[in-house]
Formats: sequence, structure tokens, C-alpha cells
Amino acid sequence: MSAYDRKVRDLLVKSGKFDAETANEFLIKALGEGKSLIDYLVETQTLQETEILSLVCRDTKLPPINLDNLRFDKEIVELLPQDAAETYKVLPVSKIGKFLTLAVANPYDLYARDDIRKIIDVEIIPVVTLDRMLERNIRRAYREDEEKLKEFYEELKGSESSGIEQVEDADEEEVDISEVTDEESPVVKLVNVIIANALKQGASDIHVEPFEKRVRLRYRIDGVCHEVEPAPPKKMQNAVVSRIKIMSELDIAEKRKPQDGKFRLRYEGREIDFRVSVLPVVHGEKVVLRILDSSSLKLNLNDLGFEEKALNDFRRAITAPYGMVLVTGPTGSGKSTTLYSAIKEVLTVEKNIVTVEDPVEYQIEGVNQVPVNPKRGLTFAAALRSILRQDPDIVMIGEIRDLETAEIAVKAALTGHLVLSTLHTNDAASTITRLVDMGIDPFMVASSVLLCSAQRLGRRLCNYCKQPVEIPKERLISLGLMEEDIERFGMNLYGPKGCSRCTNGYKGRFALLETLPMTERIQRIVVSGGSALEIKKAALEEGMLTLRRVGLINALKGVTSVENVLSITLGD
Repeated sequence: MSAYDRKVRDLLVKSGKFDAETANEFLIKALGEGKSLIDYLVETQTLQETEILSLVCRDTKLPPINLDNLRFDKEIVELLPQDAAETYKVLPVSKIGKFLTLAVANPYDLYARDDIRKIIDVEIIPVVTLDRMLERNIRRAYREDEEKLKEFYEELKGSESSGIEQVEDADEEEVDISEVTDEESPVVKLVNVIIANALKQGASDIHVEPFEKRVRLRYRIDGVCHEVEPAPPKKMQNAVVSRIKIMSELDIAEKRKPQDGKFRLRYEGREIDFRVSVLPVVHGEKVVLRILDSSSLKLNLNDLGFEEKALNDFRRAITAPYGMVLVTGPTGSGKSTTLYSAIKEVLTVEKNIVTVEDPVEYQIEGVNQVPVNPKRGLTFAAALRSILRQDPDIVMIGEIRDLETAEIAVKAALTGHLVLSTLHTNDAASTITRLVDMGIDPFMVASSVLLCSAQRLGRRLCNYCKQPVEIPKERLISLGLMEEDIERFGMNLYGPKGCSRCTNGYKGRFALLETLPMTERIQRIVVSGGSALEIKKAALEEGMLTLRRVGLINALKGVTSVENVLSITLGD
């Protein structure tokens, strides 16, 4: 048992996280498995890394540091030999004059700092990290830059035929690769490699980010950004951006204003759309490519992962003859996919379905989809007015952004149309008060809305490497579960491990849905000017399952981890 383990145990007791008996039990279990107390608590999802780090920093009055977000300066790192960094569990971060910022895994080990002060002859400014984070970043920091570059060129060399071909629309001018200069010509292959690798890994977005001395490449996979190594060399930064601009038919000479574009590629027999955003930043232009691969899109409500109650509530609402169904959640929470799936479910030759979107992300056969174009006066509101003269049965509005759009949508819902749309709020109850705050009469809201739902995307644990974890029943109940949930689903809890088939222990995502039907009781509260808190309280009494509870139920079933649920939902 290390002195640091004992210190952490005492801090946990002192802070009230655990009583002395429970803390000692955890320490004994950690020793039995040959792990540190911190590693044991994190791996069993009893506590999160950030909670423990916060306790240690508060006690030592030292600031924390997240090494995963840093790009290390080779000259600074090599002030201390790698074996010394591993022995003392420290890592040089930055240096100004005689002052060296040093990440330490054990801030109570003053002897280690004294030894390093003698080795380097500097004054040390300690910052606190955790052992696991330090170990992986020591390996990353001491890796030779030359090896990264060699790996990059080897990968580029092995990707002569990446299977990517640009698809031209009939009304678009064909991209002429000869327009690229000789110096930029190799970048065609480079951009193809970046895109092909993103598609192979199932990424939804590609980020190309310029910094002072390097270019960072990141893929967003299952909702989380992951840095990709090797990244393009700094000297190829402008060429990469120019190539993407050419593919997107953007102005390659314009470097001071944001630009948006799109293009389509054929990859392994399927056509994939890309939305491109170019943004000027301090050290160049940042590019984000959103991948819209319709072949990987699941447009079936049964495949989205909804709990039975939420699925039944949602189906009941979207099959109503008229009224409004609202899906709320942050950007990237799967709202559009849910609405597309709803449309696919109710799509028949007898129904006229029209959508207005910004932009049209996926095309659905049999649905009339209208892209907004504010520059030409085709706003959501303007498009809606025209759509309502097109004899629609069902109208889908990409997003209700302003009072004018909200008023038209509500009137449409009250005059025999089924309206599907989205809003940006934190939970289902807030959706109702958001409409009122926008200026819609409470009576109109109560009369038109059929269902409000809040949505998040959880990460699925990898079925090949997920590992069982133990979390006390009392802890689960304190987080938001009910006794009846545990009795019904058991406690088949798992955590992420990581293997060659997944990304850090997770593979794929599923939707969490909090549904709030507009019952007579909720209608009375809305009409009387009730708050979101009052609406939520009534909905809970009527059986609504919150996002947190739905997520934890999925953790009980082994679909995701408790840690992931806590990271995407708020406490009830």
C-alpha cells in the first residue's frame, strides 16, 4: 500500500465521498487486484477521474492539467530523460526562463521534485495529473517526430488507390485537377487518404486544424473527437485547405472570411455527401468536413435504441392525424435522424409529406424536400407559407428558430396538419416553455403540441471487450435509478476496455429519449402559465422517464457504461 493510496483514501473520507469503512474496503479490493486505489475507483466507475483529481488539487492547492489536450515541445520534454520521467512519474510541460511547469502524478512526493530540480537546474511549478493519464502521455511525448513523419509518408505511399472518385452533378463544372500547381499535386492523394481513413473508421466529421508549429487532424467517431496520428506536415497546410476548397467549389484566394461548401465522392461503390466549413483562425484556416453517408443511416425507429415506453409514446404521436411533435436536444444528438425515421415510418402513397431543411442532409424517396436559401429570401417561414399551399398531410421543419416560424407551425398543427420539428432545449418540459417564451400563446401551445421529446446519443460498449464492473446499488439509486429498475433489469454493469475492434471500448451509438405527452393535466399547467419545473414534476408523476434514468437503465442492461451516461445527461 503506497502512501499516496492512503492519502487518497483519507481525502475521500474527509470529503464525505465515503465513510471510513467503505473507503478501506475499496482500498483492500484495489490491493487484491494489484491496482492503485484511483485506478480501481475509476475502472469500476465508482468515481470519475475528474472527481478524484479535484479532491487532490483542492487539498494541495495546485492546479490540474489535462495532458491529453497538449502538444508537447520536443526541446522541453527532452530536458528530462524518459527513464527519469517514468521513475518519478512526472512530465515537463513548458518552460519560461528558469521556471519549468511539471506535471506530477503524486503532488505529495516532494523528494521527486527536489531530485528533478537538481537534474535540470530549474525552479519547478507543479501541476497535477493522474497516473494513467501521465503514463500514456509519457509514451506520446517521447516519440520521435521523425518517426511520425515517416509513418505518415508510408501510409500515404500505401494508399495509391484509395477507392475515392469525385462525383460531379450535371449542372456543376467538372473539377480540373490541372488547376492545382505542381507543388500542390501530391495533396490530392493526401486528402483522399485522410477522407478514406475517416470513412473506414466510421467518422462523422473530419477536423483539419492549423496551429503555430503543426497541423492537427481529428476524426469525430461516435460523437467524440480523436486525434489522428500522423497528421499532415505543417508545410502542406495551405495545400490541403486549397484542395478541399477546390473540391467544394470555394474561393481558394479568399482566406479572411468563412466559407461553406459541399461535394460528393464515390467510395467503394457508394456515393457520399460532404458539407464543408472553412473558418479563418490565428494560424491559417480551419476546415471541418461533415460526412453524410446515407448508406450507413438507420431510418427505422426500432433500430435507434429507444426504450419501450418512449417508442410507444413517440409512435402514438407521429401517427396522429394532426398536431405537433417536437424533438429537442443539442447539436449532434440525432434529432434529424429521429425525424427522418419518423417520416419513413408514416410514409405511404396516400400521404403528401413535405420537409423544409437547412440543408437537406439525406434524401428520402417519396418525400418533397425543400432546402432553405436565406440569401434568396427562402427562409423557413417563407418556405412554410408556400408548403401549406401544397396540400400537405405532414410537414417536417428542420428547426424552429424564430417566432414567425413557430407561429406558422402552430397554426398548421391546429388546422389539420401533422408537424414535426426540432428545438434547442435541455429537456422535454423546457420545450413547452421555450415556445411560450418565443411569444406563442400558452393556450395555442397546449392545444397544438402532442408530444415533446428530449434526446441524447449514448455510446455503445464494444461487445468484444467490455468488462464487468461493480457499482454499489446505493450509488446507482443516488444517481437516478429506482429500486424497480434494478429489480426488473438486474445489475449487468459493464465498463469500457478497448480492443482492435473498437474506439476506446465503445463501438456505435444509440438514442436516449425522454418523452412528455401533452396530457390534460399538462395542458392545464401550460394554460395557467406553469413553469418548466412544474410541468416536469407533473410528467414524472404520470410516468415520464428522464434522460438520466433511461441512460442508467441502458447501463443496467449492459448497453453502455454508467460513466458515459453521466457525461451526457444532467441529474434529475
